[in-house]
Amino acid sequence: MTELIEVNLTELNQLFNSLDPSPFHERDLDHDAEEFIVSWAQEHSHKHDLKLVVHLAKRPADVADAQKLVANSIAHYFEYRAEMTLREFKHLMREGRASFLIGLLFLGSCQFAATLLTPADGNWQSVAREGLTIIGWVAMWKPLEIYLYRWWPLLTLRKLYQRLSRMSVEVHCAV
Repeated sequence: MTELIEVNLTELNQLFNSLDPSPFHERDLDHDAEEFIVSWAQEHSHKHDLKLVVHLAKRPADVADAQKLVANSIAHYFEYRAEMTLREFKHLMREGRASFLIGLLFLGSCQFAATLLTPADGNWQSVAREGLTIIGWVAMWKPLEIYLYRWWPLLTLRKLYQRLSRMSVEVHCAV
């Protein structure tokens, strides 16, 4: 089964970012157009293929083959977004490794300092020992957050971008 995403535009230029001077096939999509396509793709089952249909109210005068141009531009753009998301994922994993190492060293230091506070009659030593233990574990929050929660949304988004880069594209011109 193929899930359909339809975009209605007055002219082809509405699909692209007007501030990007690159040729059409290398240009960024307009932010609103990208957001619309991505949000509709997220609503459809990942088990089905996607198809984008672009309805143009005006036939583009300066483009010989709008179908080919739009299909290539969409594929190129979402391949690029998938690549950027993979880079972001790799950066996050490097940050996670560095944070994990720093957190472990700090936790070890806190635990070592806590063991130096031998139990005594005073309550302050037990409070300080517990405080050092808590502070050490709080330092582990960021690496644990990265490795437990932050990586998988990036890979899910990358899969979506890859799926969008492979979707079939049709352009229908009214006149």
